[in-house]
Amino acid sequence: MQVKGKDPYLTRKATLRDVRNIHVLINTCAKSKVVLPRSLNFIYDNIRDFFICENRRGAVIGCCALHVVWQDLAEIKSLVVKKNYQGKNIGTMLVRRCLEEARQLGVRRVFALTYKPKFFRKNKFQRIRKSKLPAKVWR
Repeated sequence: MQVKGKDPYLTRKATLRDVRNIHVLINTCAKSKVVLPRSLNFIYDNIRDFFICENRRGAVIGCCALHVVWQDLAEIKSLVVKKNYQGKNIGTMLVRRCLEEARQLGVRRVFALTYKPKFFRKNKFQRIRKSKLPAKVWR
């Protein structure tokens, strides 16, 4: 985690007070078909999965979720960074927080279903066949 005041951005676990900001952020980006839209209910149900990134003023400028799928498998979901903050490594910071949490939980494999494979390859993800993932992922 970055220390506020030293770095321009702070990443942290999301709290209930972040739900509405996460909802607006995800669904604004969903309009451009970069990420799936999410309901408020989905975000409340999964708030413990989310990390957020704030700017110095405390505005939510990015989010990402790590969702445990099975004993040794988790998915990175809803990775979004506000347009005017893209290209500043915020997405990478959020993915690293998710991967760190996966390690702490004992999850050995993490995947992402994405329209932006180049970003994930840059972050050391490898393309795999969908047959390598449990059928429940594709429902």
